[in-house]
Amino acid sequence: MRCVQRSDDFEVRRKRLRSLSDDELHARFWKLVEKIVDPLVEEARTHTTPSIERSVLLRMGFSSIEAKALVKQLSERGLLGQGAGCLILQLALKKKLPIREAGDALLQGRYWGEFDL
Repeated sequence: MRCVQRSDDFEVRRKRLRSLSDDELHARFWKLVEKIVDPLVEEARTHTTPSIERSVLLRMGFSSIEAKALVKQLSERGLLGQGAGCLILQLALKKKLPIREAGDALLQGRYWGEFDL
């Protein structure tokens, strides 16, 4: 496979940036980074998997067995797309419970009707 030699046009491309201050260059850089990253952030916001949701619950202090059971129940109720960790956190705040207790209550079959979707 052959690589096509790219002409060195650095000086030409640099002309429009030359007049910018360091602060302006810094702002331009972060604006371009946001432009690149925004679609990735949106994809992460709108798409999830049981594996991702179990991982979130593990980081919240649930065991793998608890996480698997919670994700299964959330999925069966059509709630997984809301985010397992987010739903448990909302429940914990609403009921003024520690996160673990909120998750344990769900595992025991309590509070499933509390989700405002």
